[in-house]
Amino acid sequence: MADFFTNEYFMQIAINEAKNAFEQGEIPVGAIVVSNNQIIAKSHNLTELLHDVTAHAEMQAISSAANYLSAKYLKNCTLFVTLEPCQMCAGALYWSQISNIVCGAQDSKRGYRAMGGQLHPKTTITFGTLEKECADLMTQFFAKKR
Repeated sequence: MADFFTNEYFMQIAINEAKNAFEQGEIPVGAIVVSNNQIIAKSHNLTELLHDVTAHAEMQAISSAANYLSAKYLKNCTLFVTLEPCQMCAGALYWSQISNIVCGAQDSKRGYRAMGGQLHPKTTITFGTLEKECADLMTQFFAKKR
């Protein structure tokens, strides 16, 4: 893939994953992992389907990327995720030593920052990429549930 792909380009693919989750009755969070401008993992929340509270989009993407790379560390990889990771996912991302995280919407109630979590010191994080689109999906999902 060429070097002209932007954060917005990759976030749109994560949003498409979140839309898949929405259609399946899952909380609409999507995640992809990119290495050298190549998507090596795509996922969305699967907690309802798998009856597993740990089946968050980020957890699925971490496992898939690690399997693809045949490595436990995701150095030189970027996670694009539509919602700020929770404390559990932040912990897994910490241990994966992922280099970069690009977030869409922030989660002021259950995000890792609100819960006191932290990322690996070498991980950079960028917030606000296509934030409105990501947040709107969450709003629509919970409005439909209520």
